[in-house]
Parts: sequence; structure tokens; C-alpha cells
Amino acid sequence: MQEFLDNYGYLALMVGTFFEGETAIMVVSSLIHRGLFQFPLTVLAAFFGAFMNDWIYYLIGRLNGIYFLAKRPKMKAKTQLLTGLFNQHKISVLFSYRFLYGFRIVIPLVIGMSGLKPISFLFYSIATGLFWATVVTTVGYFVGIVLKVEPDSFERNFLFIVFGFASFGLLIGFMINLFLKKQIVKSESNEK
Repeated sequence: MQEFLDNYGYLALMVGTFFEGETAIMVVSSLIHRGLFQFPLTVLAAFFGAFMNDWIYYLIGRLNGIYFLAKRPKMKAKTQLLTGLFNQHKISVLFSYRFLYGFRIVIPLVIGMSGLKPISFLFYSIATGLFWATVVTTVGYFVGIVLKVEPDSFERNFLFIVFGFASFGLLIGFMINLFLKKQIVKSESNEK
């Protein structure tokens, strides 16, 4: 485990945040206190993985979102819900979308389909991405200190640790999604 972390730690973090953000950051950042990772490099690696994911879906939405969604009916339904929310609360969504667990593919699609210019999305994706990566890295760092996480504890308890961090991320995401759905219902009832 130690050798893998030494050789591929930041690259694995970038790949992990590309596919599943919080869990990957929390696992890596919980080992910062042991000197295996550096805080600023952890934030940057996490940011770049998430940034690439955001831009891929933003560009899909901007270039051919309607065709992409036509083949994904479940995603299309989410997109329709979020389009109204985005149109009403554009700035709030742009500054918070990285924290909206479960919508990270859909929101960049909606943003791309909205016609927001790439230079504007670049600003928001950098600002939001760096803030998100810093917050989640900080939480993981303190979890590592409090729980005294060690590299060998990962080897012995890898599935439990990853499951614990993923559950924590899902719990936060569930609470945010619940709040978001209430906001969508509230804004729809205000329109009527």
C-alpha cells in the first residue's frame, strides 16, 4: 500500500475525483497527517480530476446535449427539473454545483445547454472546484487526525474505510438533494 501511494497517490486521486469525488479525496486527505501527501498537492489533484469531469459534461451539453439526453431518459428527467432551478438561481447553482451530490453530471450538462459561455463557466468551475476540493480535503485531514488513520489500517480495513467515507458523502449528498428538491417544488409552486 505504501509503495502504491508513493508512486500513484496523486494520479489515483485525480482518477478517483473524476469518477467519485468526495470518497477519493477523503481517503487520501486522511493520510496527510502521516506525511504521505501534502495538503496543497492533494487539493490540486482533487481539483483537476473534478475539473476534467465538469468540462467533459459541460462540453457535451453545449455541443450536443439534446442528443446525449435522448438516449438517457432518467438523466433527461433530472435535467428538466434542474433547468428551471438553474434558470431561476443561476449564480447560486454555479457557485455550489460541486457540492450537489448526485447531480454532478447533470448540472454541467444543464449549464452547457443553457448557453453559458465557456469563459464564464471556466471562472465558476475553477472557483467552485478549488473551494470544494479545499473543504473536502480539510474535512478528510481532520478525520485522519481524529481517527488516527494509518496506511496499514487501510490495508487491513480498506473496504470499511472506503464504505465509511462513501456513506458520509452520501449522507451529506442526501441532505443537500432533499433541500434541492424542496427548492424545486417551492419554485414550481411560486410559478403557478
